[in-house]
Amino acid sequence: MSAITFEQVKHLASLALIEMTDEELAAMASELDIIVASVETMSQKATADIPATSHPIPLENVFREDVPVPTLTQEEALSGAPDAQDGKFRVPAILDED
Repeated sequence: MSAITFEQVKHLASLALIEMTDEELAAMASELDIIVASVETMSQKATADIPATSHPIPLENVFREDVPVPTLTQEEALSGAPDAQDGKFRVPAILDED
């Protein structure tokens, strides 16, 4: 017996305001049924001697330590700018505002 029915998929599609043809609904019901069956199979395989995991290998943080370092001075930052004014980058106006 199918765990996901055509009518359930049709109802969910209407709730989500997704227009689907009858062929698309049937295909989606079939695909969702395969997913549910796969999850059920995995649930049956899980036993007390197999620990629950979200990843097959341990994960670790690969980010470097956040160490403060000297930054550019205002003059150094503006040295390569095509235009600067009052210690700031100057760019062409893109809006009709002052």
